[in-house]
Amino acid sequence: MNEQQTTTPSATGLRYGLLTGLVLVIFTAILYVTDMAGNKLVASLGWLILIGGIVMAYQYFKRANNGFMSYGQGLGIGTILGAVVGLLGGIFAAIYTSMIDNSIMTREMDKQIEEMEARGLSEEQIEQAMEMANMFTGPVMVVVITLITYIIGAFILSLIIAAIMKRSQPEFE
Repeated sequence: MNEQQTTTPSATGLRYGLLTGLVLVIFTAILYVTDMAGNKLVASLGWLILIGGIVMAYQYFKRANNGFMSYGQGLGIGTILGAVVGLLGGIFAAIYTSMIDNSIMTREMDKQIEEMEARGLSEEQIEQAMEMANMFTGPVMVVVITLITYIIGAFILSLIIAAIMKRSQPEFE
């Protein structure tokens, strides 16, 4: 028999989530060390890494399953991949910002204050905004927010990418 071994969407999502997460952690570390984490254009390149991880996961899954992948399988792979990436990225960000270089949060808050002052917000409005922002800067909240962001982002990207890359198995074969 010349059948290929099959793999599951969850195993593929986990495998490529770990690989993509590792690449994104390295990318994020480089951004932190070079003080470019605040540069939105450069930081947005991380989403291209996520897209690449999703595409590679789909290609792997299709190769392992005789060239077939349903739309639902694609969504599952992408969402699991996003959850793993978000968890790894969130844990790394929480550790880095709380233990290695906690001045990152202070610098980012200072930038936010400058932006709000430039928009003409009053001192009271800026103070309220900063109080609200401080609620979301703890290590646990960093992990939770990163996790949710990547799950939603990967799901939305998977809606598009899976529609393009799906190849359903014929009903009567």
